[in-house]
Amino acid sequence: MEAASLAHGVASSLSPLEGMIKNVSLESLQLCERDDKAEDPGVVGMELPVARNIKISNITCDSFKICWDMDPHTTEKITHYFIDLNKKENKNSNKFKHKDVPTKLVAKAVPLPMTVRGHWFLSPRTEYTVAVQIASKQTDGDYAVSEWSDIVEFCTADYSSVHLTQLLQKAEVIAGRMLKFSVFYRNQHEEYFQHCRDVLGGQMMPSVKDNSGSHGSPLSGKLEGIFFSCNTEFNTGQPPQDSPYGRFRFQIPAEVLFNPDTRLYFGDFYCMYTAYHYVILVLAPRGSHGDLYCRDRLPELDVMNNRFLTCVCGEDGQVVFQHAQDVILELIYTEPVPLAQGTVSQISGHQLMSLSTVNAKKDPSCKTCNISVGR
Repeated sequence: MEAASLAHGVASSLSPLEGMIKNVSLESLQLCERDDKAEDPGVVGMELPVARNIKISNITCDSFKICWDMDPHTTEKITHYFIDLNKKENKNSNKFKHKDVPTKLVAKAVPLPMTVRGHWFLSPRTEYTVAVQIASKQTDGDYAVSEWSDIVEFCTADYSSVHLTQLLQKAEVIAGRMLKFSVFYRNQHEEYFQHCRDVLGGQMMPSVKDNSGSHGSPLSGKLEGIFFSCNTEFNTGQPPQDSPYGRFRFQIPAEVLFNPDTRLYFGDFYCMYTAYHYVILVLAPRGSHGDLYCRDRLPELDVMNNRFLTCVCGEDGQVVFQHAQDVILELIYTEPVPLAQGTVSQISGHQLMSLSTVNAKKDPSCKTCNISVGR
């Protein structure tokens, strides 16, 4: 089987392997078209061992290490490994990844384990299947191949703090100037607030974050919290009268949720095929469950000095709260909030459903809010 050149200029590579494992050149791992010869173990009359006991380790959002058991007496005649990597079919799969890129990888035989890395064929938080075939390239260019190994399943990881820091830096570029605000607010339907009063003891309770935003976000489906907003209208300095989430609004003084006992974390940066960009921030009381979850996963922001949301004590002793003008902030507060700490009233504007971000998918083509790892 001859390795096909990569479509659209995509090049594959293995990262440098640790310890005594030698570097692998860019040409040593290529995405290849499926070829009947590679599927037929009888192409050349040479018996090769089948890869057994495959182990996947060091999984990130766009890479993993793979190794398997090998008979040391057969390694001399082995020249290549064929790795068949496929996204496991499920209804929640990331629909925005490339569908036309072949998934057969050809790697020159190197000491195991070896690293497979490539954001063009690996998505974060996605289940994959992988199988291995042992190969020996012949003088005529054909390959002798073993039978395929058993199929192994694994799931790629969330964005790491390194990836989130890259998103943070991109978001800082477009955040714009800071505007003053005084309240956090949350819009819902009247029935939501009545349920809080009748069933939840007069409190709004945290719930698991939905799947909106970046596919690799460590928040989605894991962190529990309550969504708030703080953006204000430029001309009035007040919260807007329109909302996609309901005609009733809970307002609470900013200092109740955002004070010296609160930690602030950057969570995500995304858009939904529109000109609007969203930044997700987490407000977590120190030592709370939410704080402990975010501490090892998200970049922490200085509450007095960042580009998105600040709390600063002025010379007159008054605390000034400010938010970024050019991004829409989505704030997750990780603890229950009693309704008695604020007020609920009806707003006069429209319910703009087109602005809802519930389970909204990130635009993978936006150069402003994407980074060079799985989307």
